This record gives sequence, structure tokens and C-alpha cells, in this order.
Amino acid sequence: MMKWLLRSMTELSSRKWISRITGKLAHSSASRRFISRFAAAYSIKTEEAEMPLSQYKTLNEFFTRRLKPGLRPIHEGTGALVSPVDALITGAGEITSGTIVNVKGQDYTIDELLNRSPRTANYMNGYYLVLYLSPTDYHRIHTPVSGRIVEREHIAGKVYPVNDFGLRHMRRVLSRNERLITYMQHPAGEVAVVKVGAMNVSSIQYVQPLKEEMHKGDELAYFEFGSTVVLLLEDSTFTPRENGLLGAKVRMGERLGTLHDE
Repeated sequence: MMKWLLRSMTELSSRKWISRITGKLAHSSASRRFISRFAAAYSIKTEEAEMPLSQYKTLNEFFTRRLKPGLRPIHEGTGALVSPVDALITGAGEITSGTIVNVKGQDYTIDELLNRSPRTANYMNGYYLVLYLSPTDYHRIHTPVSGRIVEREHIAGKVYPVNDFGLRHMRRVLSRNERLITYMQHPAGEVAVVKVGAMNVSSIQYVQPLKEEMHKGDELAYFEFGSTVVLLLEDSTFTPRENGLLGAKVRMGERLGTLHDE
């Protein structure tokens, strides 16, 4: 009964107009007074921020803060796939016949996740990684490979929470929420960077100007609050690192595994 009630309340609150109101408040100068309390509530490492707290004019500016240079070294090993974000890995494994199995107890198809894109065929037996960003984390998204952006797609959708409750108890959150998908061509093939919106995320934004040719670790986009990134690797192009991925807390630029030609 309680689970049903919580699910119903989440369904009612997960509307874009509520996110727009939240976003408007976070962009307002009035939100500045909440920055220090927000940072304290989520134990954010404010010493890592590019600027002192007093220099952020709105809560949104602090949400989307950059870090001081050099705090996230990028693994430059040949063929290394790096984490695009600071995150907890909540799903990782092989894609079987186009299906991602058991992400917090639910299965997803690549077809629905990629909005029935013709590129779905590239990932039918590839590898997936689900990276969850909490409010504590740094919210900018970087490129996991060096390569060229070959396609971008925005998919309108809901804004259900992507935390543990949302993924376990809401129906197919990763494929129902708003998504911003970037396809990148790299020497070993292609990677899909699927940015999934969440409750209280008013938008997912690309950095401007966005380059077509990207180097590993370049800024790609940012969330206006915490959310999730799903990485999809093409069939037979990726080997995960030996010390495990599922349940690991990773930092942007950290090696996740090795990309290789078929």
C-alpha cells in the first residue's frame, strides 16, 4: 500500500511544469541565499568549486559549477573509455539481443531507450553502463572518448526521479524520462551518450559553442540538478576494467575499460 501511494505521488509530481517552476526559482537571484545551506545539506566539497560560494549569483549557477583545473585528471591511455561524470554506477553489463537486463529489477530495450533510432542496430549485443549523479555530485558531463559527434537527438518525456526508488518502483524510468542523446564516432566504433532528465531537473543543456570534433574529457553538456547518464557501446568494441564497475563510485576522467576494434 505504501509503495503504491509513493508511486502515485511521484506520478503526480513528475510533470514538466513543476520542473519549470523549480528551474525558475533556481535561476532567480532570490535563490542565492540557499546556496550555502544546499551545499551543507548535501556535504558538497565546496573547496573543489571553481569559485568561492559568494561569487555564485543563483542556485543554478552553483548546481552547474565547474571545478578547479586539474581536479579530474583524464586517463589518456590508448583506447581507454573514461567516465563522463562523477557518479555511482548503478547498472553495467552486456546487452543481450537488444535488451538491458535487470537495472534495479527492470529490463529495458535499446529500441525504446534510443527512441527507435536506426542506430539501435549498432548496440544490440554491445555493453551498457548506467551512471547516477546525486545532488552531491559535480553536474557537468564530459566526453568519454575522443571522436566526432555524428548525431544528436532530444526526446521529450517525463521527469521521474532516477534514484534507487525511482528505478526500482517507477515503470521504465530510463526510457520514459526526457533524454538528450549524443552519438560519437571514435576509432573503435561508436558510443551513445544518453543523458536522462530527472525530477526537479528543469533542463539538460549542451555547452556552447559545441564542437563537432571532441577530445576525451571535453565538456559536452550539464544537468541542472542530479540525474543519470547511460553509456552504450557498440557490439564487440568494449572490455570493462578488471576491478569491477557495478556499484563503484567513479570520478569524471576515470578509466572504465578499453575500446577495441572487432
